[in-house]
Amino acid sequence: MAAAIRARGLEKRYRTVHALRGVDLEVEQGEFFALLGPNGAGKTTFISILAGLVRATAGRAEVMGHDVVTDYREARRRLGVVPQELVFDPFFTVRETLRIQSGYYGLRRNDAWIDELLHHLGLTGKADTNMRRLSGGMKRRVLVAQALVHRPPVIVLDEPTAGVDVELRQSLWAFIRQLNREGHTILLTTHYLEEAETLCERVAMLKDGHIVALDRTEHLLGADSERRLELRLSPARLPEALKGRLIDCDDDRFCLALPDYGELEAMLAALRLEGIQVEELNVTQADLEDVFLRVMRQP
Repeated sequence: MAAAIRARGLEKRYRTVHALRGVDLEVEQGEFFALLGPNGAGKTTFISILAGLVRATAGRAEVMGHDVVTDYREARRRLGVVPQELVFDPFFTVRETLRIQSGYYGLRRNDAWIDELLHHLGLTGKADTNMRRLSGGMKRRVLVAQALVHRPPVIVLDEPTAGVDVELRQSLWAFIRQLNREGHTILLTTHYLEEAETLCERVAMLKDGHIVALDRTEHLLGADSERRLELRLSPARLPEALKGRLIDCDDDRFCLALPDYGELEAMLAALRLEGIQVEELNVTQADLEDVFLRVMRQP
């Protein structure tokens, strides 16, 4: 079975920028996959190559086994992209916009699916509203509908929830999860790392055009599994017995390594023995944001 997305040795050079540097990546059919990285890492360039908006300098990319250059028609039929930018035609209503988008794919009788998209994305009441009169959040919903109007098996979401309200975020993810359960492959880029941690089975991290991490989400989190005990103390000092566990400190707050929950009572007993009062206590464990920051700081 062909991978949903496959890249081999993908390079992209502009005049002064080397945006992608030999990227190798495979996303299997039915996966919910995250592509993460700081601004300028190459995420949008990678997506633009998949969508046929940018031609790679070297290497090749495929969507569902179809080369995005030599078999571009079939590759694009199988791909739906929700871009970062709010791009719309101000002369049409929401429904007209989706009908025109359907026409690009030769779909003449697509109103039943359009109605379903409008329903799931909370756009039914705006179906006959001109695009100019929509709020930014509503326009983003229409972008999602446009990407899905031809029922592509592979869906790319490039920062889909940037600047949108909580209601849209929840309804969008509920719908996207449903599509994923039905077999659609989802590729997500986002700066909201809690979304990627919750939704995605595997994560790739891009830095300066290179993939610097690629693994299942739970494995990445497991590599940073150290628990931390955060304390606010009065007086603001640590007993000698605990100084070897100190990770960080800030005024009256201390962050200590906590390898095992069973050691917590002994640590608190050491504080009581010194007459140090615990005013605030919090036990934390690394999340995807911690993993991301650690990976990005590596040389």
